[in-house]
Amino acid sequence: MNAVRILIVEDDRKVRTALEKGLREEHYAVDSCGTGPEALELADLHPYDLVVLDLMLPGLDGMAVCRELRRQGLWMPILMLTARDGLTDKIAGLTEGADDYLTKPFSFEELLARI
Repeated sequence: MNAVRILIVEDDRKVRTALEKGLREEHYAVDSCGTGPEALELADLHPYDLVVLDLMLPGLDGMAVCRELRRQGLWMPILMLTARDGLTDKIAGLTEGADDYLTKPFSFEELLARI
């Protein structure tokens, strides 16, 4: 059986590294990047089972990345993981095509449950 393949898109290196480490320890196959354009490039190259997507990214924000993935017909689940915790932000993320929305700070156990 192949491992579930996850793309983490997070510009904060410490958060990205912690997510990579934790998910690998849970036996997920993990790729990561820190910008919107890199996320689109990786999603075009590899079939992911899930994208964990920050909203505030350099180059192209997470909303635009989500919108573009959906426009390209890529329908893997997208979990937005962001510090933006307002109701309008959550509604906007889900409206743009995200499947779930988790705000920072978060517990790793909750992230695993959502995955």
